[in-house]
Amino acid sequence: MNSPALGLRVASVIFGLMGLGQLIRIIVCAGVQVGGCHVGRWWSVVAVIVLAALGVWLWMLACKAAKSKVETPPAKPAA
Repeated sequence: MNSPALGLRVASVIFGLMGLGQLIRIIVCAGVQVGGCHVGRWWSVVAVIVLAALGVWLWMLACKAAKSKVETPPAKPAA
């Protein structure tokens, strides 16, 4: 696996774990307070959607990068 594809997959897994954390916050009904303001759970719903979309997008880019690396024939030297 080439380095860009590995980096994209690592980023995809990180986004997935962050989304999983937000999903757990929704299920457990954990409250979050920043300073004096309460952060509603609906922000976690938005975060889950955005993080899942980013994770899937990066994973697809990694697959495309790995596939293009394998399918590219070697360049022929100029005669």
